[in-house]
Amino acid sequence: MPEATRLKQKLAKKIPVVREQVKQVLADHGDAEISTVSVSQAYGGMRGVKCMVTETSALDPDEGIRFRGYSIPELQKKLPCAAGGSQPLPEGLFYLLLTGELPTDDDVTEITAAWRGAETLPPATIAQLEALPVDTHPMTQFSAGILSLQTESIFAARYREGMPKTDYWEAMFDDTMRLLARLPLVAAYIYRRSYKGNQQIAHDEPSLDWGANLAHMMGVENEQFRELMRLYLTIHADHEGGNVSAHTTHLVGSALSDPYLALSAGMNGLAGPLHGLANQEVVRWIQGMTAEIGEEPTSDQVRDYAWRTLNSGQVVPGYGHAVLRKTDPRYMAQRQFALKHFPDDKMFKVVSQLYDIVPDILKEHGKAKNPWPNVDAHSGCILVHYGVVEYDFYTVLFGVSRAIGVLASLVWDRALGLSLERPKSVTSEWIREQVTSTVG
Repeated sequence: MPEATRLKQKLAKKIPVVREQVKQVLADHGDAEISTVSVSQAYGGMRGVKCMVTETSALDPDEGIRFRGYSIPELQKKLPCAAGGSQPLPEGLFYLLLTGELPTDDDVTEITAAWRGAETLPPATIAQLEALPVDTHPMTQFSAGILSLQTESIFAARYREGMPKTDYWEAMFDDTMRLLARLPLVAAYIYRRSYKGNQQIAHDEPSLDWGANLAHMMGVENEQFRELMRLYLTIHADHEGGNVSAHTTHLVGSALSDPYLALSAGMNGLAGPLHGLANQEVVRWIQGMTAEIGEEPTSDQVRDYAWRTLNSGQVVPGYGHAVLRKTDPRYMAQRQFALKHFPDDKMFKVVSQLYDIVPDILKEHGKAKNPWPNVDAHSGCILVHYGVVEYDFYTVLFGVSRAIGVLASLVWDRALGLSLERPKSVTSEWIREQVTSTVG
């Protein structure tokens, strides 16, 4: 496998420094409290409880996501792009997440060469996918495909050999590079198998970058779609550590499970309708609306349909977020792409109507703390525009992207020697006793 030697050397220099910083903070301030927990947080999914360390990104409720301190608009200007393109290359974001530094063109070129040079689907992976019914949900296939690659885990092999703890990060890094190289192949194989009669397209364009090659293997030969894949795979990559896919990957990895086991578990979480599966729910909802009232509905018709959805006890998919209290910057990045390339697309016009109408409805409805659109409210319509209409597949693309962030975090988990995650749970009886004694 071609190695990203420069990136690995960069990490080898940084890791001892950060290890020492963490060690000093623990020695000097290990007993300092950084969070309190309320009863509502304990019952409410630990929302807002500060109890994890994730180096790669941070999510501010009012500002949005920052990758190593950089906002999405900043990265669209600062990260290297493909020749002739204007969207950042995912390879560059991966470098930034690992090192905290903006990459040069040469840094990105090395990662592209490493990933493209390790592209192969073992026969066992193909056999695993082919053993599943062709109508199996793409996310089930994706998780199974990742697990099938685990037999080649470098970390698992070296751990059995007794490698020292200080080398854990290096084995994780090697696994991560190989896994990221193969994920687009797994994803494209599933897409062509599920929707295109299993007519596979070879990864035979060596000049293409990681995202553009995924577009090629899917069979969408369109330069704008290649640009979209670069954007899509960048903005979905990380969203700090508390979301289900990131937290699950971290949790499973904390048991010293290798990246294949950890990522597969994280993808199972991403497949939930309250997480990554929401993007397909948005398209399904819009198609249901336009089938009933037409492809070019009036504002009054959209408003009426949204109210009927809410009054039936359902939600308007794609609106609201567990943390954000503003329009998701990832939504805006996709909106700007659509405005540039296809402002007159019918579904995009509907999405724009929803953007203008739904927040005020949700404010009036009163139950949504955040009435603004999240990333899922937009991602479906831009994929539909380029002919990728099979919305059950969208979360697989989300998963290919999310792997960049969660695997980069997993490398740092092992570099810093983070512990097995084992929070203390309590019973409802215990909580009642505590509350009663406090009140008394």
